[in-house]
Amino acid sequence: MTLEVEPPEPPELDFVDPNEYDDATISAEGDVDYRREELQAFLEEGAWEEAFEEWRADTDLEEREYEITRDLDLFAGFDFFWDDFADRVGYHAPGIPEDWQEREYHPGLDTWGTVSSINAELTEFGQVVSVVLKDEYIDWEAEYEPPEDLPDFD
Repeated sequence: MTLEVEPPEPPELDFVDPNEYDDATISAEGDVDYRREELQAFLEEGAWEEAFEEWRADTDLEEREYEITRDLDLFAGFDFFWDDFADRVGYHAPGIPEDWQEREYHPGLDTWGTVSSINAELTEFGQVVSVVLKDEYIDWEAEYEPPEDLPDFD
């Protein structure tokens, strides 16, 4: 069942070291270019809406849950960055914190199932955006060159 909602605005990608996230580890040394300006332009040029349409067609999120994500402005919390080492677009998906009950985070949150569903679907959306950016918008190659002395596993 397709979620019949309008896409939110793409997030503003600010500089954050991806290694500060609990869910991302980037192997990088020195001055790293995460190419956020180019990624921001791609998101605004259509990658965000394209990914949203793809995700919306397959999501298990119901309209009530989607409205909670909008109320909490969770889509604005996404971050996307170029991971040169892995030749991919990395991402950090926002989520509802574990202490949502104590903090009275949102009146529509009533069960762990709802919270888990929202968090899982936001992670899935981040993956879809990452793939759309890499497959359809990025035309650069990774600059990382592995050392020549790596073992041959053939």
